[in-house]
Amino acid sequence: MFTGIIETLGTITNLVKDQENLHLTIKSTITNELKIDQSVAHNGVCLTVVGITADEYTVTAIKETLDKTNIGNLKVSTKVNLERAMKLGDRLDGHIVQGHVDETGICTNIENQNGSTVFTFKYTSEKNNITIEKGSITINGVSLTVINSKDDSFSVAIIPYTLENTSFKRLSINDKVNLEFDVIGKYVSRLTKK
Repeated sequence: MFTGIIETLGTITNLVKDQENLHLTIKSTITNELKIDQSVAHNGVCLTVVGITADEYTVTAIKETLDKTNIGNLKVSTKVNLERAMKLGDRLDGHIVQGHVDETGICTNIENQNGSTVFTFKYTSEKNNITIEKGSITINGVSLTVINSKDDSFSVAIIPYTLENTSFKRLSINDKVNLEFDVIGKYVSRLTKK
């Protein structure tokens, strides 16, 4: 489990294709605190640490992950949002995040608004994922609050701190992002359909 509060940015230093898998090596300021078999969220995707060397560590993404997230689009020198799994007993500053991406979305608009930046995203409504006005959404691993909720799009307002300290700083229109919809909303939606 994660909270969607990004600890740091990591830099992709190597990508190695291995059959249908992709091994990603990341340079990070938290590498010295990691251990093999630990879960780390990368742009909101929970991946297991399989190797550590100096200030770099390696994780592996399988075909399922590559098909359903933006992990396969990463390139060497790309910055990624990193978060280690939450500790039991810590404050839950964001919201409950599983690290299981529901689908990808596309950034359709970026607008500066007197101290905040509003990002708008479009997603596929056929997958029955929903957003709720003032509900939670995770975008590339960042816990955010939904505004302008529609059937296939929504917006979020980013404060300057979040913009500066996450990969949102490098996000452009038409970029693909990982979306994890609110876990409670997913269960309620599923129950109401039965």
